[in-house]
Amino acid sequence: MNQEIAETRSQPDSGIRNFTVLLSSTPRGARLARLLAADALRDWGLPQETANHVVAELAANAATHGRLPGRSFRLTLYVVGGTLRIEVTDTRGDRLPALQAPDGGAESGRGLLLVEALADRWGVVEGRFPRKTVWAELSLKPPEPDPTRSGGIDG
Repeated sequence: MNQEIAETRSQPDSGIRNFTVLLSSTPRGARLARLLAADALRDWGLPQETANHVVAELAANAATHGRLPGRSFRLTLYVVGGTLRIEVTDTRGDRLPALQAPDGGAESGRGLLLVEALADRWGVVEGRFPRKTVWAELSLKPPEPDPTRSGGIDG
């Protein structure tokens, strides 16, 4: 199997945590990316729902569009301060992702639209050929309270 052991690191008192794993560019590898990310976030005591959706979309894109036979993709999670950064690196640097308006009846093509809606920021970094990294950042800070509300249920 084309897979490395997952590595999780925490630097005490620095607020920096990271997790990285190399996975096969298959639907199984994409599913495993989501499961491993959820496990790392749970271990770190961080919210998982939004991050799981972003990881699922980026990993599925890597396994589908970034796939080259015999090549893997890498999932990396970083937590620095109040930001979670999700990175997925594949070996199709010649195929950069772009937002597209999907056909109304299409069953696919909405992944990056979902990432755009869920992430605070996202982008693509061209790596040393033939690699590219698609990344997304999520704020882990709770939203600021609305000063126009009293805090009561009825507002």
